[in-house]
Amino acid sequence: MRVRRAGDAALLVETGDPATAHRLRAALLADTADPSGGVIDGVIDGVIDVVPGERTVLVTVDPARCDPAWLAARIADLPLPEPAGAGDAPVELPVTYDGADLAEVAELTGLSPAEVVERHAAASYVVAYLGFSPGFGYLTGLDPRLHVPRRATPRTTVPAGSVAIAGPYSAVYPAGSPGGWRLLGRTRVALWDIDRDPPSLLQPGTRVRFRPS
Repeated sequence: MRVRRAGDAALLVETGDPATAHRLRAALLADTADPSGGVIDGVIDGVIDVVPGERTVLVTVDPARCDPAWLAARIADLPLPEPAGAGDAPVELPVTYDGADLAEVAELTGLSPAEVVERHAAASYVVAYLGFSPGFGYLTGLDPRLHVPRRATPRTTVPAGSVAIAGPYSAVYPAGSPGGWRLLGRTRVALWDIDRDPPSLLQPGTRVRFRPS
């Protein structure tokens, strides 16, 4: 891992792969060092947020309580546990595969629409990170035959629950929004609910399966 400063109150850790990013996040949020190490309630005192990317982890701190240089040196020695929930059953999302771009994806990949659905539903996915909009999880694990580019012209509105692919990722739109991903289908499962704790159904490291319905 490579640790770089990101301003005067953050570190950017380059992990090289999503699995290590998830494990480092778990380690930073569950550090159990002795009190002299500056740990309160299992979390390093002064760490404000830990945000994983696909191959990076951004750690923001309060410099008055946590010296970034001290934390940078400590990160290399942290044991990396499995991320929370790694052993849990995957979140299963029933999907009606009637998306507006299903036929075009079939044409781009040289597969039939039925084969596109079969390959998409057969894969095991992991949430690499959240972004774009609240609850939008970038899912790794997409069959390489389904790696297709985004639409040349994004749609001004994509309905909530739309199941989509773009490049090496799959995703579900948590809310209606503009978007340029290729739409394969839709699910009625709410990905974002402000009355749920946490509001996002998906978290970094969550495993996901799609089930044709």
